[in-house]
Amino acid sequence: MSAGAEGDTVAVEVRDAIAWVRFNRPEKRNAMSPRLNRQMLRVINELEFRDDVGVLVLAGAGPAWSAGMDLKEYFRETEAQGLQGVRHSQREAYAWWERLRWYQKVTIAMVNGWCFGGAYGPLFACDLAFCSEEAQFGLSEINWGILPGGGATKVAVELMPMRTAMYHALLGETLSGREAQAAGLVNEALPAARLEGRVTEVAQQLLKKNWETLKATKDAVRRVREMTYDNAQDYLIRAQEALNWHDKSDGRHRGMKQFLDDKTYKPGLSHYDKSK
Repeated sequence: MSAGAEGDTVAVEVRDAIAWVRFNRPEKRNAMSPRLNRQMLRVINELEFRDDVGVLVLAGAGPAWSAGMDLKEYFRETEAQGLQGVRHSQREAYAWWERLRWYQKVTIAMVNGWCFGGAYGPLFACDLAFCSEEAQFGLSEINWGILPGGGATKVAVELMPMRTAMYHALLGETLSGREAQAAGLVNEALPAARLEGRVTEVAQQLLKKNWETLKATKDAVRRVREMTYDNAQDYLIRAQEALNWHDKSDGRHRGMKQFLDDKTYKPGLSHYDKSK
């Protein structure tokens, strides 16, 4: 496959400070291949510090979000290369999932169709997730003799109650969009016709907030889940101190001034005006 064709595995469009990044192998249900994984890392690296990008939406071209790992290219062909080939392909996949978990901008998974197996990696890596009611989620690995690897089991246990995660992994049954919402895999399930509009609405609300604070907050949520209460409390104090120095817009004091002195907004009901 040519370098140009590798580049075609991911489609990108930036509109109004929202980067729409799409898995672009619709003929393969957007299954992730080594080529797609390499290209996705390039794309998200290029977008991460662009001033004209505030939110990244990860979507899928065609009727699927991602059917997981391409069985032929990711498994059979890399296994034929021995342990070196297997480890190399694993690192290519895990590298962009990890980058997405700690991304500079808020990320949203817009799951428009199938989301299976390895696709749970980038699903969890995104900060928020919305899906169509017609979407299908599944850990089908049990049905063909492997366990849900690549972090998929960890994702299920992180997002679902233990009994739900166990049933999901052991039975290999699919969940509808509504069932995925009830299980905790996504924030909301909506009719397909409303999905992109709702994701756009959420992204636009995020763009109005302080971008530095969004980054600090998303990191805090992920970090404190693994901490004791006392450790989390100390971490959050230090994180706020770091944010006070790092946020060159001085949003904290601008927000307090607009609330306490100008009486122009209420923190519990809206956000401060970044333009003032």
